[in-house]
Amino acid sequence: MRVLVTGHHGYIGTLMTRMLHDAGHVAVGLDTNYFADCTILDPGPPDESIVRDVRDLAPADLDGFDAVIHLAALSNDPLGDLNPDWTFDINLDASLRLARLAKAAGVERFLFSSSCSVYGAAAPGEECDEQAPLEPLTPYAVSKVRTEEGLAELADRTFSPVALRNATAYGVSPRFRADVVLNNLVCWAWTTGRVRILSDGSPWRPLVHVEDICRAFLAALAAPRPAIHNQAFNVGRAGENYRVRDLAEIVRQVVPGCEVECGEQAAPDARDYRVDFNKIRRELPGFAPTWDVRLGAEEVYRAIAAADLTESDFRGGRCTRLARLRELLEAGLLDETLRWTDHAHDRDAVGVRAAAV
Repeated sequence: MRVLVTGHHGYIGTLMTRMLHDAGHVAVGLDTNYFADCTILDPGPPDESIVRDVRDLAPADLDGFDAVIHLAALSNDPLGDLNPDWTFDINLDASLRLARLAKAAGVERFLFSSSCSVYGAAAPGEECDEQAPLEPLTPYAVSKVRTEEGLAELADRTFSPVALRNATAYGVSPRFRADVVLNNLVCWAWTTGRVRILSDGSPWRPLVHVEDICRAFLAALAAPRPAIHNQAFNVGRAGENYRVRDLAEIVRQVVPGCEVECGEQAAPDARDYRVDFNKIRRELPGFAPTWDVRLGAEEVYRAIAAADLTESDFRGGRCTRLARLRELLEAGLLDETLRWTDHAHDRDAVGVRAAAV
């Protein structure tokens, strides 16, 4: 297939394009390049790509594609809390506009990167399957729910949207993120000797390796249309639901000489959910996840040690998306709508290579 991958210079997208190529697809990236320089590893040769804000696509940009993998978004709850209007502008309105353009261009399959955070706070002891009530607690999660609803309205015999509800990602990517829970705990352990928990450690989270997320999208591309048409799939692996304090203990065992530390006056996190992954295992047999959390913690530890990552690296814009956007805003490279300004050609400012579009 010829596949458009939005957000291909992100944490997931960098691996997604590589794995699509390896599977024999033609992957074309689309990215506004906020995070193009946020690397800890060589991302490899440049992809065929369109440098464009996803909000500013033209109809012709969708011509000739068999599928869209839509990853581009403000990618987590802290970013969504920075300015909820930005979250709904980019994550919701632009996503549905992209889907309408894709449908008009004859794109048959639209794979949307949703999130298990749509479940919010589940009943104690329950594992949420795809029919469970959606209880989004943050602007980010609300944007995912409303995008899923809008995509379902567009579904018909020619256009098949799929919502892939990813568990919380972890693992190594050339454009590594330290602001997802397992990666964050390993980074604290490596740079400070402390596995720092900001809540009381009691909330449950489902986790999935970034490579296994890519495998789920590849399986959805390959699946027959009836298996995926207008459906949602939880993306993860059975047994990979963890309390945050259990993740911290795994990291303590993996990173030598570190101790677990809870934040002062730590309180429970309202986001607390366990997830059932039986449907994707049953309906998409092409999805074969290979990672678990312990292996992932070991991988992250080796990678950040080899990169000699410092505390300022992982807390700053190199590895934390909120910090990166704040750097770009404070440097005057992004305007009040998060679009590049006329000053964005200054390549010395916070290491930005991308010119304004």
